[in-house]
Amino acid sequence: MKNREYKKVYITTKGEISLNNGHPWIYEGEIVKKDSSINNGDIVDITNDKDKYLGSGFYNSNSKISVRLLSRNANDLFDEDFFRRRISYAIDYRLTVMEKELNAFRVIFGEADELPGLTVDKFNDILVVQILCLGIEIRKDLILRLLFEEMNKRDFNIKGIYIRNDVDIRVKEGLEEYKGWFDLGLPIPESTKTTIIENGIKYIVDFENGQKTGFFLDQKYNRLAIRKIAKNRDVLDCCTHTGSFAMNAYLGGAKSVTAMDISQKALDDAEENFKLNNMNINTLCGDVFDVLKDLSESKNKKYDFIILDPPAFTKSRKTIDKALKGYQEINFLALKSIKRGGYFATASCSHFASPELFLNAIYKASIDAKVKLKQVSYTGASYDHPVLLGVEETRYLKFYIFQVV
Repeated sequence: MKNREYKKVYITTKGEISLNNGHPWIYEGEIVKKDSSINNGDIVDITNDKDKYLGSGFYNSNSKISVRLLSRNANDLFDEDFFRRRISYAIDYRLTVMEKELNAFRVIFGEADELPGLTVDKFNDILVVQILCLGIEIRKDLILRLLFEEMNKRDFNIKGIYIRNDVDIRVKEGLEEYKGWFDLGLPIPESTKTTIIENGIKYIVDFENGQKTGFFLDQKYNRLAIRKIAKNRDVLDCCTHTGSFAMNAYLGGAKSVTAMDISQKALDDAEENFKLNNMNINTLCGDVFDVLKDLSESKNKKYDFIILDPPAFTKSRKTIDKALKGYQEINFLALKSIKRGGYFATASCSHFASPELFLNAIYKASIDAKVKLKQVSYTGASYDHPVLLGVEETRYLKFYIFQVV
């Protein structure tokens, strides 16, 4: 191993085991000692108490995650060539595993692409970037320039990069919140809205003000999966947001489709998408629990396909029990509202609700509703959101389809 120019942090046996098992984070309590004069955002070498090299990563004492792993290769030098390789690997992976339709996809998925805390989504000819790691933030000028170059080498013709660093979690990392265009030396695009095509459906994406980076790309193939189920059915799409499941149900030949959301703004945006695609879809504004409770108590079961895609019920391990009760309740109400013999799609995007815990909540809901569930399929996020084994945070999305019998 060549001489390293990087300062060292020494970690506990527990931290070493976690790292060797594939997890890319070192928590503050797992650091035994460290070299002096390490600055936040520096790249450090991670070693055990016997000075054995374990990896290198970004250091930040402001965060509970003190080191985010960048590499396990002792020969890596973290220069322009290194970051260009990382970006190239990420792009080429998508070109390999995604379908030909590449108008919109996730280009970089943080730790799963060994670029911790970095999210990049492509919407038409715009890249939208979110940075949650100080080490990446410090090097963003280099990384985003390389990203622009590597995308355009592959003929994507990117016209702009928009930064969406307006999230609370940055404060915990000691970072400021901001958003705006990244200076590429090009004319700044006139609008912060663009139109994308996914599964043959057009969507208006507001990447300045929309949730996260502007549009949820991870359900791409799950949306496609509900089309054949929806044929000739009366469909209720709960928590519709941009109307994505509703429009896929419509294209699948549904008899009727109702898109429901608690946010009138979300429904207004969804209706724009419905008009853009010439789709006749009903909308309903209301709290999902209240709407489903009313439907569950009705003797006339109107719907024979209900799609349930709520926001995450928990973002903390401390509240997982409460969240699971919430998942059980909302699934119970949906199951009580579906015609016997109908179909049910249900999702969770909280990584704390593991597939096993989430499925158990659904099972308990079915017992309470006095129905049986025949599983049609179980899937996760689309291929541009890869799961890294040993990193449960990347296995966050669960999507089930059942027949209710």
